[in-house]
Amino acid sequence: MSINFAQTTIKDAETNYPVSYATVSFNNGNGLFANDEGQFIFTKRLYPDIDTLYISALGFKDLKVATANLPETLLMYPEVNALDEVLISAKIDRKFKVEDIKPYLDDDYYKCWLPTIESEIAVYFNNPDEALKKITKVHFPITLESKDWEKRKRSNADKKPFSTLFKVKFYNNENGHPGKEISLRTIVFRVTEKDGDKFTLDVSDENIFIPQSGVFVSLQVLGYTDDKGKLLSNKKYKEIKSNDGSIIKIPTNFRPLLPFTDKISENKTYVKRVFVNDNKWTRFERGSNFQSTLLQSGLNNYGIGLTFNVYKD
Repeated sequence: MSINFAQTTIKDAETNYPVSYATVSFNNGNGLFANDEGQFIFTKRLYPDIDTLYISALGFKDLKVATANLPETLLMYPEVNALDEVLISAKIDRKFKVEDIKPYLDDDYYKCWLPTIESEIAVYFNNPDEALKKITKVHFPITLESKDWEKRKRSNADKKPFSTLFKVKFYNNENGHPGKEISLRTIVFRVTEKDGDKFTLDVSDENIFIPQSGVFVSLQVLGYTDDKGKLLSNKKYKEIKSNDGSIIKIPTNFRPLLPFTDKISENKTYVKRVFVNDNKWTRFERGSNFQSTLLQSGLNNYGIGLTFNVYKD
């Protein structure tokens, strides 16, 4: 009798600690994430045609494993050169001034990106001069939905509840697209309707400096959590029967929605499908094969904001 259900734990081969929030790709556009304890559940009943998993995590070598007789524990080995280009700095005592790039907020449901776990969104920020700049906060706009549709335009209307976990990444600029990660560890945060129309993430302890060629800040939804912030085994896909009787898996949309804006003249937002092996970043713009009502309405950017220190001399 074959086993159709398995919980697997991903661990660091050197420390035996769990590898939190690793990406588990099915190489067909679908996939899932491990939780904070490195655990994930794979079922042959839901994915009978998947025979190989592709696992990746920041600072580790990619892992390829067969789904037949999937073991209870998978070991990932550190990638020695993975963070060679990261700027690691001791505490800086030089004087600095604080500068802000304001986020673009909007509560219009029809102007929003619907987050799915199979997509990652990155926004580019250029570096206008040679001054050393350290990112201290990132401001992520979110859209709240009213419980009562008739009261949706009232700011004091009760909002639909949610508790959602996101993963944040920072990339250098590689030929105009997101390149290598420049953050030292996996960064996640939980957002609820109580956070209002933006979530401010404090990254001052991460020592993230903006490269001379600019930086990309990305956001990716991991799924819903319980009230303590633990990632739940969310249903990642809706199953829809096609005309020929086959089952098509459509990615589930998670709340909160992400408001897009037409107030930024340049196309600074990039999107990729994270579970496709050798995935590529694509700029979110007309003519880039995106079938999106947002682009049709001229809404071409997700308006992330930044706070950063600009050091003198």
